[in-house]
Amino acid sequence: MSTSSSAGGPGYVAYQRARIRRLVIHLGDVSQLTVRTARALFRRPLEIPSTMQQLDALGVKSLGIVAVTSLFIGMVMTIQFAFGLRRFGGVEYIPRVIVLSFCRELAPTLTAVIVGGRIGSGMAAEVGAMNVTEQVDAIRALGADPAKKLVLPRVVAAILVMPLLSTYALALGTAGAIFICATQFDIQPNLFIASSLEAVKLGDFFAGLAKTPFFGFIIAIIGCHFGLGTTGGTEGVGLSTTRTVVAVSVAILIADFFLTKALFVFQSS
Repeated sequence: MSTSSSAGGPGYVAYQRARIRRLVIHLGDVSQLTVRTARALFRRPLEIPSTMQQLDALGVKSLGIVAVTSLFIGMVMTIQFAFGLRRFGGVEYIPRVIVLSFCRELAPTLTAVIVGGRIGSGMAAEVGAMNVTEQVDAIRALGADPAKKLVLPRVVAAILVMPLLSTYALALGTAGAIFICATQFDIQPNLFIASSLEAVKLGDFFAGLAKTPFFGFIIAIIGCHFGLGTTGGTEGVGLSTTRTVVAVSVAILIADFFLTKALFVFQSS
C-alpha cells in the first residue's frame, strides 16, 4: 500500500475532505428542500388527496412491521431486565422499568428507526424512479413545484403518522412485557399495570411522543432529498435507497440525543 493511500497520508486526508464536503452539500440541499417545502405548505391547492394516499402507504401498511418488532422487543427487554434485576432482588420493579423505557425511548425511537428504514427507502425509490424517468422534469415543465407535489404530502403524512405508530408500538410492547411477566415471572397483569402506573406519569408518555413528529419529518425529508437527487437509472435508485436507510437511521439517533436533552431541560425547569 502506498503512503498516499495509507491512514494519515495525503490521499486519506483528501478522501476525508471529500466526504466532509459531500456531507455539507447534502445538509445544504436538505435545508433548501425544507425551506421550499415549508413555503409550499401555504400555497394552494392543498395536496389533501396525495396526503391521504401517503397516510395509507406510510401508516396503515407499516402496522405489521411495527406490531412484530414492538411485541418481540417488549418480550426480549422484559427477559433481559428480569435477569438483571433478579440479582438484586428487584423483580417487582420490572413493570416500572419496562413501561418507562418504552414510553420515553424504546417506542418512539426504535419505531422511528425500524419504520424509517421502510418509509424512507420507499420514498427514495419512488421519487428516484420518477426522477430518472424524467417525470420530475415534466412536473417542472408544467409549472408545478416538485417540493409541493411530491415532498409536501410525504412530509405531512410522516409527521402525522409517527405519533400514532409510536403509541401503537407502546401498547404492543407493553402487551408483550405483560405476557412474559405473567408466564415466566409470576407477575399478573393487574399487578403489572398497577406497578407501572405508580412510576410512569403522563409527562413520560408525552416526552416520548413529542419526539415523533421530528422523526417523521427527518424520515420524509431525507427520503425525498435522496430521491430527487437520484441519477443513473435503476442502479442509481438502488444506491439512493441504501443511502437513505443509513442516513435516516443515523439522523434519528443524533436527533434523539438532542431532543432528549432538550426535553429534560424543559421538564426540569
